[in-house]
Amino acid sequence: MSRQWRRGLRPALYACAGILLVVAAPAAQQTPPETAFRYERPVQTGGAGPRRLAIDVPLLVGGGPFRGRVLPGEGLTDLRFFDPNGQELQYLLVSNPAEQPVWRSAPTLAVAAVETPTLKTSGFEIDLGQPIVIDRVRVDGLTSPFLKRVRLEGSGDRARWTLLVDEGTLFDLPAERLVQTELAFRPGAYRYVRLTWDDTRSGRLPKPDLASVREVRNAIPPPPLTTTLTFERRPSEPGLGQFRVRLPAARLPIVALDVDIAGTRILRAAKVYEPHLIGGQVVPTQLGAGVLRRVVQDEMTASAIRIPIASPEEPLLDLVIDEGNNPPSEIRSITAVFAALPWIYFESTADTVIARYGNATLKAPRYDLEALRQTLSIANVMDAAWGEARLRAEAENVSRVVPTLPTVGSTLDPATFRHVRPIPSGEAGLVTIPLDAAVLAHGQSAGFSDVRVIDAANRQVPYLVERASEPLSLDLTIEPVTTRPASLPPDQTVSVYRVRLPLERLPQARVILTTPARVFTRRVTIGVEHGPDRRRRDPWFEALATADWSHADQESPAPALTMAIQPIEGREVLVTVEEGDNSPLPLAPARLLLPSYRLRLFRERAAALRLAYGRDDLSPPQYDLALIAPQLTGVAATEVMAGPEQTAAPESSSMLMSPQIFWGVLIVAVLVLLTLVVRLLRKSDVQSTPAT
Repeated sequence: MSRQWRRGLRPALYACAGILLVVAAPAAQQTPPETAFRYERPVQTGGAGPRRLAIDVPLLVGGGPFRGRVLPGEGLTDLRFFDPNGQELQYLLVSNPAEQPVWRSAPTLAVAAVETPTLKTSGFEIDLGQPIVIDRVRVDGLTSPFLKRVRLEGSGDRARWTLLVDEGTLFDLPAERLVQTELAFRPGAYRYVRLTWDDTRSGRLPKPDLASVREVRNAIPPPPLTTTLTFERRPSEPGLGQFRVRLPAARLPIVALDVDIAGTRILRAAKVYEPHLIGGQVVPTQLGAGVLRRVVQDEMTASAIRIPIASPEEPLLDLVIDEGNNPPSEIRSITAVFAALPWIYFESTADTVIARYGNATLKAPRYDLEALRQTLSIANVMDAAWGEARLRAEAENVSRVVPTLPTVGSTLDPATFRHVRPIPSGEAGLVTIPLDAAVLAHGQSAGFSDVRVIDAANRQVPYLVERASEPLSLDLTIEPVTTRPASLPPDQTVSVYRVRLPLERLPQARVILTTPARVFTRRVTIGVEHGPDRRRRDPWFEALATADWSHADQESPAPALTMAIQPIEGREVLVTVEEGDNSPLPLAPARLLLPSYRLRLFRERAAALRLAYGRDDLSPPQYDLALIAPQLTGVAATEVMAGPEQTAAPESSSMLMSPQIFWGVLIVAVLVLLTLVVRLLRKSDVQSTPAT
């Protein structure tokens, strides 16, 4: 064999070996056939060849979450694609290049103005010199203030035009601090851009000298992903709007909330919270804040309603809007805005392929397709489309697999607690149990050291304490006092009201007073009347809080008065209003705001649990559950309300005898002692008498 022939054979052998490795590698990396997936979806590809697929909300909800940054390998680790024969297809998550946007400026050319009885328009065009992939147009150099409707079109040959923005709005309103001089649209290659102003309801604007477009380089980003959220109004303090916002799932890559509030003029600060584990307790933590603004002029709207937030871990968020002295916020919609997500790139072998996902045990796959990443041009790949997701019956229990948790602790006799309440049974999983006013009043510690959850076998069920951002709101009855209390000074011109509290020994709280009056100024005091004691011979009044309350606008209702009071032992307080020479200030029904807490725990299926509290000899519980507390956050939990309070009598179980028997025995003992004393006295008298 000649050296030249052997030299030519060697590359051929290397090539054959490479082909064998490429062919064999996918088989070695196949997902095992017995792997269970919860969801299955068809993907319409339109034929064989490279395809790109945008990530959508159903995939994010059912697939593995993105933890931290939205990067390949950080999320959707359980996603797999299969051809009609069940053969696994390789795919890549292709991120958009992290490049700064490139803006190109071009001179403007005025277009002919149009003026009819029903329509007036003007505008301009720009010529970029050659087709460029762009996704934004910016207009600068216009004199403010202005608020205009616009129509935007793009063309490659100036003969056929593509509608980019049908009814957009551009504005610059310095007084309202609202600016929007950019129009965004789906990326495309255009040489000419035409902007048309709607001058029907406003004066014409001068033609700007320059306009700018944003060039998209190397890749085309997927379309922006948003989804509408459900929400409900929750109890709140006066002047604040509290809303519970429900996300489709936990740990979604959401970066902002768009809050649409009804009204022609809106200027309200807003904050977004979610519970985070801090110091062994779940407490509300701020994710983001912003100012909601809107101005409506001539049926045109300028608004900035976006609140940037950090990506949430929980499926529930709390939105708090500072309403000031304005009417309560009327929210029309809340929309979640997702982070920029990567494309899914795969090589199709049929008109329809199958995507499966929903198995938290799978790790991100490693395919030989990774070798194409550096040279892949996603902009030149055809689009594929998702079909409807289907729940796979054989994988019904995959997503319900719950990690092993310490679900029970040591035993404890529920009869030793003063109060025991049933907890409804249900499916296995994480639950939250709100702690109502009865627990706050009858518990023996502000830190809930005596609160326990006990199962049917008298074993403790570990829990985490979660503090809610919204207050616990209770309605109060308030009634005028006709007879002036003796504890008040006789020279004061005051109106006195009695407020009855729902329970004794409530913790520190806030009393909310309201009035239908519009113009007034009063000094209001909340206090408690005490009877005579060792230091005072007469009844006396203890002031708990004092505040000045005034309003001077006949056209708007008066703001509510919030007064913080310390814990009190009784069930009623007095409210005094210094009237001066005015008629009595009418008071409407009052409210009491208490701190709000929940217990987060794992409940076994059909478990008969009880909530017990009311002991002063217990220390705060220490559960192993606290070691894995981060696993309990970011997981959807079902809210369960405890049943009615059942008052027990632990003292009687711990005593040797009942109070009736005790007093009976004590009386008998006293009588016996008296009898013995009398006998001893008589005997002593007999012995001391001298004999005659």
